[in-house]
Amino acid sequence: MAAWNSRGLRGSTLEEMVNRTNEQYASKKLALIQKIPTPITPVRIDKEHRHITLAYFDQRSTVDYIGAVQGIPVCFDAKECGTSTFPLANIHPHQVRFMEGFEQQGGISFLLIFFSSTDQFYYLTFRELKVFWERRENGGRKSFTQEELNPDFYLHARDGTFIPYLDGIQKDLNLRD
Repeated sequence: MAAWNSRGLRGSTLEEMVNRTNEQYASKKLALIQKIPTPITPVRIDKEHRHITLAYFDQRSTVDYIGAVQGIPVCFDAKECGTSTFPLANIHPHQVRFMEGFEQQGGISFLLIFFSSTDQFYYLTFRELKVFWERRENGGRKSFTQEELNPDFYLHARDGTFIPYLDGIQKDLNLRD
């Protein structure tokens, strides 16, 4: 197995669920969200079979998804966590900077977190992420726990939608007003 595939399968189920949710929202004309391909740098190429055999992820990528919901610019990243504690090391500083800039331009940035140990989806507003991020930057905890999260932002499947993140966006918007 090539080096770049070793981590590539992690979160693929989450990605598939987000992609299917995006397709559902697009078919209902509720949102148009696209997956941003993760840039890789090839290291070794099998010229005979015309495929990459070794590569590494380029850390300069921004977020996983970007688009619009009812005219509102939206960007988000999808993360999976196997415990009740989410390590902030799973988020890169350039992603936080991008999300902050996106918010400054009037968009909505957030993280979709799947806590696989409890089978729960969480919509983490950028404001909430920033609190945890700044705590870390100031020498505090390098993670946050599920107990610290706002229970109103857990997402519950309904109407055949895998991950109803539009519910989270609506709650996020309501708090901004």
